[in-house]
Amino acid sequence: MKKKILDADRKITVQIAEDAELELRLKRIMVPPGKKITLHKDYDPTFTASFKSKKDAQKKLEQNIAELAEYQDILYAQDTYAVLIVFQAMDAAGKDGTIKHVMSGVNPQGCQVFSFKVPSAEELDHDYLWRSMKCLPERGRIGIFNRSYYEEVLVVRVHPEFLDHQKIPPTARENIWQRRYEQINAFEKYLFENGIIVLKFFLNVSKEEQKKRFLERIDQPEKNWKFSTADVKERAFWDTYQTAYEDCLNHTSTEWAPWFVIPADAKWFARLTVSEIIVRTLKQLNLRYPEVSAARRQELQEIRKLLEAES
Repeated sequence: MKKKILDADRKITVQIAEDAELELRLKRIMVPPGKKITLHKDYDPTFTASFKSKKDAQKKLEQNIAELAEYQDILYAQDTYAVLIVFQAMDAAGKDGTIKHVMSGVNPQGCQVFSFKVPSAEELDHDYLWRSMKCLPERGRIGIFNRSYYEEVLVVRVHPEFLDHQKIPPTARENIWQRRYEQINAFEKYLFENGIIVLKFFLNVSKEEQKKRFLERIDQPEKNWKFSTADVKERAFWDTYQTAYEDCLNHTSTEWAPWFVIPADAKWFARLTVSEIIVRTLKQLNLRYPEVSAARRQELQEIRKLLEAES
């Protein structure tokens, strides 16, 4: 298996019309392993490449949704690889909508989505990776984590008092964030080496756009249920979260499990970009439907004769 999933210097060619192409360089959105990035300097949440509107991108998104459905069918039939897609973001960045749209063509039998909330009493009685391990996708399936084990170096870092509930030994708190980065990297390398491809998306929404979406959730009755007072309280920690995300991205973007910082102020562009990366990754796996043996083909022909002979 190749060590790298995607090369940061590689161009993605996106066909948007019969006579026009748009080239996206992955380095505009991928966190280069081993290099230090700064979110506000290196990644623009309003970036939409050369697209001017949702209409321009819709055709390509629909193509990607169809391609993803085809690749997922082959992935399931081949039963060799699994794909784990991790979404992390600030509140209202569009995780749910991205999952809904990008995966809309996929056979539900081949896809699993897990949303990780506040750990339960049972989960707190185990190590912090335990609940995620239970939800890993089987071979042939696509697993989606809507938030993930990365909460343990993000929310818990912003609110270190949460560590008091984790019942970990005092020595485990020493240099805890660096230790957890190393543990997560080792965990993801283990997954990769065992055929589970890990794709990690940080939906990068601006503070201004988040405010706009919060107000929409208040103003539109059908969105009231989405709004929580806790969301506004967490917004007060914006800068602390940005620092935590930055540190996390710098320490856990690896050749076997890179991070992609997805511009998320334009939801349609975020969906297009995520779909493009997933499709390109599946394409690189060179997936094939299983080939049957000569003996099995002969057996199938005999079965055909029996069926055709029925009155």
